[in-house]
Amino acid sequence: MTAPADGKSPIEVLLVEDDPGDVLMTQEAFEEHKLRNRLTVVSDGAEALAYLRREGEYADVVLPDLILLDLNLPKRDGREVLAEIKKDEQLCRIPVVVLTTSQADEDILRSYQLHANAYVTKPVDFERFITVVRQIDEFFVSVVKLPPRK
Repeated sequence: MTAPADGKSPIEVLLVEDDPGDVLMTQEAFEEHKLRNRLTVVSDGAEALAYLRREGEYADVVLPDLILLDLNLPKRDGREVLAEIKKDEQLCRIPVVVLTTSQADEDILRSYQLHANAYVTKPVDFERFITVVRQIDEFFVSVVKLPPRK
């Protein structure tokens, strides 16, 4: 990919989400608002860890600059995935935004105890969902200085 004219380089975003509707809304948010970042999707916690560890079919992937992580996932739930990411010396530098439907205080507290970088409750309204994804993108591309890729 080439850098855009504004000088901001696109980032690699890994979406860990098992709900096809939420995946579609996120993809549409990226497309509708011309978000130039590359979005890769995996649908369960075990697949997310294989991707991040570059195992099997994921041996040649580029590690993401940002992870959008649902909590309620099959195989390995988001809390387990988050814990594994944050204890891994190579992965812990990648910002993780928990993007979930849960508004439970215990999920919020546990996510931050596991060193999530942010906790965002998914809006059910499509337009609001689009706005939230766009704000996450803008924050991590325009405001935050991300660590360099290894």
